[in-house]
Amino acid sequence: MNLILLLKYIILGIIQGFTEPIPISSSGHLLIVKKLFDFNIINDINFEIIVNFGSFLAITYLYRKEILNIISDFFLYIKTKNNNYKENYNYAFLIIVGTIPAGMVGFLLKDKIDVISNNIQLIGIALIITSCFLYIIKDIKGKKEKKDLTYKDALFIGFFQIISLFPGISRSGSTIVGASLKNLNRTTAVNFSFMLYLPISIATMLLGIGDLISSNNLQTLFIPYFISMIISMIVTYYSSKWFISVVKNGKLGYFSIYCLIIGMITLLFL
Repeated sequence: MNLILLLKYIILGIIQGFTEPIPISSSGHLLIVKKLFDFNIINDINFEIIVNFGSFLAITYLYRKEILNIISDFFLYIKTKNNNYKENYNYAFLIIVGTIPAGMVGFLLKDKIDVISNNIQLIGIALIITSCFLYIIKDIKGKKEKKDLTYKDALFIGFFQIISLFPGISRSGSTIVGASLKNLNRTTAVNFSFMLYLPISIATMLLGIGDLISSNNLQTLFIPYFISMIISMIVTYYSSKWFISVVKNGKLGYFSIYCLIIGMITLLFL
């Protein structure tokens, strides 16, 4: 195994893990780093599937108690009709409703999105758009809690998640923006954003699993893939915990400034 190549995979695993939960676009940053440091040899969709799976495992573990409660209460309400379980029963459907728009558009336009995903200039523009979104909602605190969420709210946030299918637009950023515009408080907004990430992540992996299995270089790259996935999982876990704290403290404005600077640098120099 080429140690330099392995180091590149490790670095990209760290980048994926750190940027996936926070509103600065993991896909955009992976492309910028590849371009900036001549990592273009690592330009296959299989790598992104693998490191995304690491992030998925981390966020699933972080929210494991809530996920188990939602699943348990969903079936308990069906069985007993006890109102103690109704909130999570409804919440499960809200997650489904919020996932449908991006899921449908992603499935229908996957090939077209893949074609433009390596355009570095579009990444720069998308980061500036993300910056504008975050600036608009940086001071919004919101009042709605989990129990106040409606299907209209979930659908509205789901349509914002469609925007994140565009390369360089942050998924967490777009969904938190949508949630803030619907007056969700910060904790509810970030939690719902992570809940929407899980089914979208599963769908993305399922759409790419065929290419992964049929890949000619899977055996050759198994070790760097696996190491990248583990690193992405560990870094995502701690990055997510940090980001949740940042959102609760109302510091999204810093991400707006960061995305603006990186977007401008990308447009001018890459």
